[in-house]
Amino acid sequence: MDFELAEKEFQKYLENYDANDGSIALKIRHTYEVVRKSGYIAQGLKLDDENIKLAKIIALLHDIGRFEQVKQTKDFADNKNFEHANYGVKVLFEDNLIRKFVKDNKYGNIIKKAIYNHNKYKIEEGLNDIELLHCKIIRDADKLDNFRVKETEDFKNIFPGKYNPQTINYESVSPKVFNDFMQHKCIKLEDRRTIIDYWVCVIAFIFDLNFDISLKYIKDNNYIDILINRIDYKNADTKQKMEDIRKCAKEYIEGKA
Repeated sequence: MDFELAEKEFQKYLENYDANDGSIALKIRHTYEVVRKSGYIAQGLKLDDENIKLAKIIALLHDIGRFEQVKQTKDFADNKNFEHANYGVKVLFEDNLIRKFVKDNKYGNIIKKAIYNHNKYKIEEGLNDIELLHCKIIRDADKLDNFRVKETEDFKNIFPGKYNPQTINYESVSPKVFNDFMQHKCIKLEDRRTIIDYWVCVIAFIFDLNFDISLKYIKDNNYIDILINRIDYKNADTKQKMEDIRKCAKEYIEGKA
């Protein structure tokens, strides 16, 4: 596995996109942070060097579909018209772009399965052990960095075309989103109605982390408080629900980590 080669080719691929676009820049930063976090998880699991490099290459390519998504739709919303993981699999494996990044096909199916499954509500069934392992690593690394993104990035880049600074503090939590969170469930994309729902969806990622090292990372970085405190909730019901979510999340992490 040659990560340096893959990274050089990735830089060439990015020349097709405008790095001055805040949402594109966000996804470039996200990609490299997921590479770092995938390496962190793989090393924490004491994997061999080959699997650590494989985890990092998967991370480098996991969101390759996002750049075209932003270019075409000016949005990060996955739907039947554009689903970024499916598009990534298409350009890499149907259009054979993968050969630019990885010269042999030894790990092709692992990479394909990991990219396809990285954003799905659940990992597909029927995978072998090594495919499942790398699906879990990239899903955890992607989720961990989503917490950093929501801490540090501008709202206008997180929500391209949707963010309104005049209304975000007054939005509500949808009843189904709140109830699912309190039952320790991840939030389905189709159930999100408001930006606050999206925020809760990210916090709910804790319920789908696969490794103790990942939950510990969330705890050590105080991400629950950071994300909840970033928005100034003017709606009294929303403010109370977010406090309930804070308590539920912290109790879950304490019980698991």
